[in-house]
Amino acid sequence: MEVLVEHLGDLQFEIKARQHTIACDQPTENGGYDEGMTPPELLLASLGSCAGFYAAQYLKKFKLAAEGTQVRVTADKVKDPARMDNFLIAVKVPATLSREHRAGLDQAIHHCLIHNTLLHPPKIHLTIEPCADVENDGEAVGVASIER
Repeated sequence: MEVLVEHLGDLQFEIKARQHTIACDQPTENGGYDEGMTPPELLLASLGSCAGFYAAQYLKKFKLAAEGTQVRVTADKVKDPARMDNFLIAVKVPATLSREHRAGLDQAIHHCLIHNTLLHPPKIHLTIEPCADVENDGEAVGVASIER
């Protein structure tokens, strides 16, 4: 999997994955133009849409109403270090579910790739390198690699 994020100017970014493009920005009170979701909102959107996918798949498998399913995801901003915590995934389904189907739906949603990624933090590697079209002013530039 891969996405490409390109800085467009100010606080705006364009995010591309396959043939899809979305905008990322900051609210006006943070100096942006509010023309796209913020990075934390994109993370919540990723978790919510993943949970929704697994919910819909479960409901369809058992021929239960799936269209209109809603997923609300909330989280708190916390400090030391700055991060998001206390995620809550609230799922509303357009059908009354038996106890068995509620448990099955819960189990299905817990198989979400994003949910599991957050529960089991991945290794993150970072490289920093110049763009291909950037000229070097005689200063040594290469690839810097950082692992956390």
